[in-house]
Amino acid sequence: MNKQLISAVLAVAFSISGYAQSGTNSPYSQYGLGILSNQSFGFNSGMNGVGLAYRSGEVVNPLNPASYSAVDSLTMLFDVGVTGQITSFKEGNTRLNAKNADFDYAVGTFRLLPKVGAAFGLMPFSAIGYNYSSSTTLNEDYGIVTETYQGTGGIHQAFVGVGWNIVKPLSVGVNASYIWGTYKRSVSSSSSSSNINTLSKEYTCNITSYGISLGAQWQQPFGVQDFLTLGATVGLGHELHSNPTCQTINYNQTSSTRDTTSTTIQNGLSLPMTYGVGLGWKHGTKWFVGADFQMQQWGKVDFPDYFKDANGEMTYALRSGMLKDRYKINIGADFLPTNNGRHLYERVHYRVGAGYTTPYYNINGQDGPKELSLSAGFGIPLGHVYWNRQGHMRPLLNIGFQWSRMAAKDLITDNTFRINIGLTFNERWFAKWKVD
Repeated sequence: MNKQLISAVLAVAFSISGYAQSGTNSPYSQYGLGILSNQSFGFNSGMNGVGLAYRSGEVVNPLNPASYSAVDSLTMLFDVGVTGQITSFKEGNTRLNAKNADFDYAVGTFRLLPKVGAAFGLMPFSAIGYNYSSSTTLNEDYGIVTETYQGTGGIHQAFVGVGWNIVKPLSVGVNASYIWGTYKRSVSSSSSSSNINTLSKEYTCNITSYGISLGAQWQQPFGVQDFLTLGATVGLGHELHSNPTCQTINYNQTSSTRDTTSTTIQNGLSLPMTYGVGLGWKHGTKWFVGADFQMQQWGKVDFPDYFKDANGEMTYALRSGMLKDRYKINIGADFLPTNNGRHLYERVHYRVGAGYTTPYYNINGQDGPKELSLSAGFGIPLGHVYWNRQGHMRPLLNIGFQWSRMAAKDLITDNTFRINIGLTFNERWFAKWKVD
């Protein structure tokens, strides 16, 4: 292994993480549970996240827990990654750029029993981060009124999973996750005149819950080197047993008096049922081409909102129609010229992908922005070709590039360029030593 190269990559990765604020700067993260993670890993970031039908003993694939049963009995895989991004926001003639970076994921897998693989790791679920304001001039008596919107937080998940190869073509698996996080959102209005009270609303919640997802893969051989794999997943929807709170503060600037009201909704947050299906074709070690389709039933989830009820009173309660079903389709390909070429470019994985995602929230009665994305990437071996000839899997430096565009009529347009840097370590932990 080239230690100097790995050290340089790690230095660049942590520099990216420390270069900008963590999470997101998107104003769209003020809706729902925030910007949902695309859950890309080292092997599939260049393929735009394709992975439901990806089955290989050389990667960690938490997208479908059935894939864990493919891991080699002598191998321990560990994959870590960071992501950095630059986003350009455009509304009318106004433009703004933002930089973000974060530690992305850490996952591992190993053979637990014959035909049974296990995995573990940390992954993001969603991110919230925005800070913007708008001002309106009323008249000479009331001056300029400024509304400020701020939000921070996010949801994370730690998981363990197992995959079992029941019979040769069929594998099944399950992931069990511990989900935790917080969010704090606020909307405040202030005026340059003392004739108007200052009003602010603060929304907060602590989340601690669980997640369960099931997976299956059926791999059918065609000829000697060709395999067709069908993958399917189901994520169970349930209440998060979290109690979101809204606190309203009305401050009179003239009398310096403050009126505070707090309302809490019991079990006010939920996760939707999630369904996914993927199809992949693999030709030896040279080609993989796959497509994924996922659907999340957010439309069946009520979400907390501060609104005017049937009696004309402002209230904080669960409300239907704020969220909508989310659909996501990705396609991607991975090409490896050869495992044993003398030149480095012959042993590099070349990856491309594309995707389309519909929003899971409504904004002022209309659909949120749809997302179009394109990606490309490389998987660069860090060990000498001798490793592979001796049956050892080389560590991989995975670099993925993605461009995404979120846009809708009369809403902010969000163009993001994202880079993911991941390192996949392959260790032979379970080999038996033989002494002559």
